[in-house]
Amino acid sequence: MQHLQPQELASWLADADRPKPLLLDVREANEVAYCALPGIVHIPMQEIPARQQELDPDQPTVVICHHGMRSYQVAMFLERNGFEQVINLTGGVAAWADQVDPAFPRY
Repeated sequence: MQHLQPQELASWLADADRPKPLLLDVREANEVAYCALPGIVHIPMQEIPARQQELDPDQPTVVICHHGMRSYQVAMFLERNGFEQVINLTGGVAAWADQVDPAFPRY
């Protein structure tokens, strides 16, 4: 599994010449309703085993949560199930707010 710092993700998303990754947000619905990165696919952590077929195992997938722990667990699960390009967003949306976008809501 790869790990990505928020600044690295911001650079990737801003690079028009680079294909965009799938942004998989595994937080709960109330967390996503409060704040989310644009363009996410939302599947709560508990639903991943039943819904993993909705994801492309060959697409680069950045897994996102609040602080990076749930996303790490989901990324490990996806890797064990044949996903080869799984990336954990280190520090989650909290780190995104601290390091990339100070206006991003915090909770």
